[in-house]
Amino acid sequence: MPHTKGKRYAVVSCHVERPLDDDCWRHFSRIQERRPGGFAIAALLRPPEAAAGEDSERWPERAREAAQRGPVGHHTHFVGPTHARPAAESGGAAQRVRAEALWMREQGVEPRFFCGGGWYIDEDVAAVVAAVGYADCTGIAFVPSYLPEDEPLLVADEPLWLTLSTGQRLLELPATHSLGMAARGATGSLPRYVHVYFHDTDLLSRKRRLALYFALELLSRRCHVTDLESLRNASTGLRERDFALH
Repeated sequence: MPHTKGKRYAVVSCHVERPLDDDCWRHFSRIQERRPGGFAIAALLRPPEAAAGEDSERWPERAREAAQRGPVGHHTHFVGPTHARPAAESGGAAQRVRAEALWMREQGVEPRFFCGGGWYIDEDVAAVVAAVGYADCTGIAFVPSYLPEDEPLLVADEPLWLTLSTGQRLLELPATHSLGMAARGATGSLPRYVHVYFHDTDLLSRKRRLALYFALELLSRRCHVTDLESLRNASTGLRERDFALH
């Protein structure tokens, strides 16, 4: 990446899982506006679930607000609002992503990034993500503590291009640090590429809000501050590999 060559660089994204919860949205809007450490925080938004009675009229307004403050992406919970990861690989997962992507664009919202809930992705989902023009953020550099170690994951620790069996190419911008990892590691050893993610529900805790501000301020002193859109625009020359889960 030309603008970050030879530098350690960092980006930040939030999995906005409760965009219609007023408290979550107030805290997320505030931190997105304040840009701690100078970071433009990407909002990876979960679309409303009609079956759960979520308001599909208020959601687009909030999504457009987020788009004025930073990059916007699409975050899917494959089973329901409180159940992110499907129990097993299923063609229904890809169909859900496609339907949600179409609905968001019909509302005038243009996501540029995707992250599967519970870090779930399979090749059918990846093909849809590529087809609708997203860059993917479902790759992760570690196994989250709540997932069994044998759960299939897209493992990656830096941006790269994935080649699917269909011949499609998908830009991968993986997550490397949870909020807790970022807060603990901000003064220690860091990789060249840092992608901090957190959840909007983290912001309901004052302790976790302060930890996020602390971590991002420290990271900004040690890393070149950038954002997902800038990484997407500087994606030429990245290494490539075949799509595979581990």
